Amino acid sequence: MIKQVILVLILSISSVSLFAQKGSATGNVKDGKTGEALIGASVYVDGTTIGTVTDFDGNYTLSNIPTGIVTLKCSFISYETLSKENITVNEGNSVTINFELGSSTVELNDVKVIAKANRESEVVLLIDQKKSIEIKQSIGAQELESLGVSDAATAASKISGVTKNEDSGDVYVRGLGDRYLSTTMNGLPIPSDDVEKKNIDLNLFSTDLIKNVSISKTFSVENYGDLTSGNIDIVSKTYSEKISVGVSAKANTTVLKSDVFNKFKTTQNYKNLTLGFNNESYNTINAINQKSWNTETRNFPLGYDFSILAGKKFKLFEKDLSIFATLSHENESEYSDGVFKKYRSNVLDNSFTDAETYQSKINTTGLLNLTYDFNPNNSIHVNTLWVHKTSDELYEQGRNGQGYVFDQDPQENGAFVRDQNMKETDLLISQLLGTHKITKNNKLNWALAYNLVESDEPNRIRNEVNILDENTVQFAHVGDFQQRKSQQNIKDSEINGYLKEELKFIDQDDRKLKLNFGGNFRKKERDFSSLFIGIRAKGVQVASIDNFNEALLNQSLYNSNDLIVRERSADTYNANLEVYAAYANTAFQLNKLTGNVGVRYEKDELDIDWDVANYVGRIGVLENKYDHFFPALNLKYQLTDKGALRLAASKTITLPEFKELAPFEYVSPTGRVTKGNPDLKNSENYNLDVKWEMFPTPKQLISVSAFYKMINDPINLALTRGSSGNFIYENTGDKADVYGLELETRFAVLKSKATGMPELNMVFNATKMWFKQDLLKAFQYNNKTETDLQGASDLILNGTLSFSNNKAKEFQAALTANYSSDKIFALGAPEDNTYSDRFFNNEIIEKGFVTLDMVVSKKLSDRFSIKLSGKNLLNPEIKQTQEIQPTTGNASNETIKSYKKGIRLSLGLKINLN
Repeated sequence: MIKQVILVLILSISSVSLFAQKGSATGNVKDGKTGEALIGASVYVDGTTIGTVTDFDGNYTLSNIPTGIVTLKCSFISYETLSKENITVNEGNSVTINFELGSSTVELNDVKVIAKANRESEVVLLIDQKKSIEIKQSIGAQELESLGVSDAATAASKISGVTKNEDSGDVYVRGLGDRYLSTTMNGLPIPSDDVEKKNIDLNLFSTDLIKNVSISKTFSVENYGDLTSGNIDIVSKTYSEKISVGVSAKANTTVLKSDVFNKFKTTQNYKNLTLGFNNESYNTINAINQKSWNTETRNFPLGYDFSILAGKKFKLFEKDLSIFATLSHENESEYSDGVFKKYRSNVLDNSFTDAETYQSKINTTGLLNLTYDFNPNNSIHVNTLWVHKTSDELYEQGRNGQGYVFDQDPQENGAFVRDQNMKETDLLISQLLGTHKITKNNKLNWALAYNLVESDEPNRIRNEVNILDENTVQFAHVGDFQQRKSQQNIKDSEINGYLKEELKFIDQDDRKLKLNFGGNFRKKERDFSSLFIGIRAKGVQVASIDNFNEALLNQSLYNSNDLIVRERSADTYNANLEVYAAYANTAFQLNKLTGNVGVRYEKDELDIDWDVANYVGRIGVLENKYDHFFPALNLKYQLTDKGALRLAASKTITLPEFKELAPFEYVSPTGRVTKGNPDLKNSENYNLDVKWEMFPTPKQLISVSAFYKMINDPINLALTRGSSGNFIYENTGDKADVYGLELETRFAVLKSKATGMPELNMVFNATKMWFKQDLLKAFQYNNKTETDLQGASDLILNGTLSFSNNKAKEFQAALTANYSSDKIFALGAPEDNTYSDRFFNNEIIEKGFVTLDMVVSKKLSDRFSIKLSGKNLLNPEIKQTQEIQPTTGNASNETIKSYKKGIRLSLGLKINLN
């Protein structure tokens, strides 16, 4: 595959000579009378679609201008259009053209078109944030490119109060994680690619297909009510004049270690992959004694990615049709090693000092957008996003012979566990959106979407054995499934849509009144199936942990009943979620006061039926119905031209997820078991936000927010009551209170008014939170009656320092740091309520850590640019701890899980072909 990528790169470079030569232009736009910079003025090459808008300082840069004699035009609402003719553009050089505009009463028709094409601009998004009534923040494609951001998850982490967990990839907003978030694409809900998660893995959205990422931290009645901390909306690209090819090489420092690189391990399934696509089907019962149980190795485990994007505008029936498409493919390897322990009732249950994970990730992503403008008032968008994601994960613990498993047969010491799992996921998102300006005061928006997720684990292999000596390994036997193969299949399908109507009644400079009303719906279905087939192998031995085939593919052992195949009925559950909602929202302005007040009625029906082991009677069903009114109030008072005060109040809910309700037990590679709970109730949330903000200069920002959330019947992941030591989802208390303060700043450290001079900018954000959650009697232990909220960090810090030389051949550098403090991974619970002061499992804490990323890029010419990035430069230890209180002696804080992810390095080349 690497040879193919290099060949494509060579062909791409060779083809550059077939395209026209290019140059660029920079300059400044001012008011001809006052000399003030004009923000958002349109500058474009006459007779082409090449254009841009000015930034907060009135500066602009135009790239990819054909060489020769051209005419530049500049336009702005209420100003005359100004032309600069006979401008000579030379290859690889930049000309400086400044404009001073005179006032005019003519409103320009072309401004709207240019602005629509530039919604990924940092300038435009900051203007939106300033004008918005709701509390929201966005980051656009231009800023993402300068920061070297490669995906939506990292993009979101650049916004105040947001962090990305390096372990799970989850995004936390204001310290609250997956359960409290919602994720949309172009305003429409999208599915998760993982049965264990509510929200989709944002790492799947590469910045090639992102126009901007916005986070609304307050509730609006247009959104679904199932959110607390905020909604992340990914706005996909709709048009680009560029045709570009990108290729890069990647490496992880943990993989580069000689003892890993030279024998990088994969699962048995990896050999059946072609570009991430599995080309072999598995029948689990036949795979038991016909398919290998041993691992494979991967040669030259370096990563790479390749991407191509292109856009074009056509005339179809004399109307504009815009097409944008992007396709990317990446392959990367990761390795980590550390420790894993498990305690039950303060007694050691499992202990491994050499827990190793080998992971190969292969992603292919494609986006196609079609936009058809019938006229300036009517347009239709078609978005299709396809993602194929394959993860091959090999987990081993105990290879050093020092593993320990309590009460394991044939012995507790010398335990070894291997888990091989390949997970293949296909995700399809199809959206049809329409915008219609019916009259000057009436606007209609509608959308319809179909989402499909299919996720397969076709041949998961698990072995648990004991290393008796260097030449003898015996299969462990406590039950009949410690040597097993399994398959898991999940299919989610969903239809959703909305209808929005906007009516303007008053539209004056200082007085406005409009009504927004509409409705939306979701219908989501899941089919889940999991099949386990085990082998009873008591007393059977092999010579090495690297050759289990010696016994498990030996037909004579099956014939003699030394090996007995054990098959149990497949675990299944089927789930349906239907949501129907209607809302009305009144927006107004009275001089300096603007706001909106609205209410949403939402009806949610959640049905699940199941047939699973480890549930009494196996079969069960639930039918949950929820009817709610969700009020929302947003107010903004303009204190000065540069500052404003905001207030937001709302009610929302947190619905249990399918996997939280269905009583299926999922076993992680480490052996941790998590189970759903059919008795789980939804949470009701009350939210209050107050925010002060100021823009001291057009490109500087400082804001301070205070917020409060009351969560009734909070949902938490907790250790189970009783002796299993597993995890379960529970309503562990009656109420949780969350208080928070948030600071956001943007300012220029170094800024020159002269065009082409260096610029150094800094962004710093901080969020501090306080939690208090009561515990129901059943979850109280060791005099603990209150606790923090599971999954929430009380301190979040992030900051970015970015530099640009502002030259035509631009050099950029950015340094980004993120920190989130300790948080509860899972709440504790008593094992015996009668003796809860002695027999209990304490809460598990995930320790906080700092991540540091750096990216350096250089534009070599109008066609070529290079980028060097380093992520996770500090390579912190990711660690979980648990306080252990033995019946005698002092308590100790034990590390129960730890590892390092390694430093990820990348060197890339990007080629613009037009």
